[in-house]
Amino acid sequence: MDITLQPGTVTLVGGGPGDPDLITVAGLKAIRQADVVLYDRLAPAEVLDQAPAGAEHVPVGKVPQGSYVPQEEINRLLVAHARRGRRVVRLKGGDCFVFGRGGEEWQACAEAGVPVRVVPGVTSSTSGPALAGIPLTHRHLVQGFTVVSGHVSPNDPRSEVPWRELARSRTTLVILMGVAHLRDIAPELIAGGLAPGTPVGIVSNASLPDQASWTTTLGEAAAAMEARRVRPPSLVIVGELAAIDLDHPERRAPSDH
Repeated sequence: MDITLQPGTVTLVGGGPGDPDLITVAGLKAIRQADVVLYDRLAPAEVLDQAPAGAEHVPVGKVPQGSYVPQEEINRLLVAHARRGRRVVRLKGGDCFVFGRGGEEWQACAEAGVPVRVVPGVTSSTSGPALAGIPLTHRHLVQGFTVVSGHVSPNDPRSEVPWRELARSRTTLVILMGVAHLRDIAPELIAGGLAPGTPVGIVSNASLPDQASWTTTLGEAAAAMEARRVRPPSLVIVGELAAIDLDHPERRAPSDH
């Protein structure tokens, strides 16, 4: 993959789940050529040190229930910097196209006539469970996984996730941004056919020094998360494999690890 940034262009870079070692080689090459980097709150900020001396670092992150830069403003900044002839890097956490609004930013650049490209990143939806020792698929047990956003409650008219249908899919379910609404999501999954005792894995701050992971059940997950004061970024894994113990296949995973 040729990573040669041209003036007047935008490069969308997926920074991985948080640990700077998990950004791709291509992503790091892009950072090292940038004139300006617009970066998210969950992007690996340490890699900004790799940008050229004099490069501008622009924070455009969103804090849950807190301050944020509107997406429209981010789009405007990308186009404005590119039109000034700058080599623009948009550094995101995870992968640009997995709940990263990378598609919207690409469209905004394209509509403005700004050339844009993407450097894929390691998404937390797969790396988070892996770092916690939870495989999303396993031969003879689970043949697929589904990644969904839980950023709105199933009771919210904006919700478009068919939770009850997903419960019948027999795939591992990975819920991103679901901390605030798991109390509403769990009953929908149970109504769709999942047993209250279905294993659930919780992974917080995946890949970071304070990463924590533990297991519970679907019926108890919301209360357990509240008791532990779980905060974003955290992800929820629902399904049989959330309780697997890879070191001892004959046993389920312990409730804390």
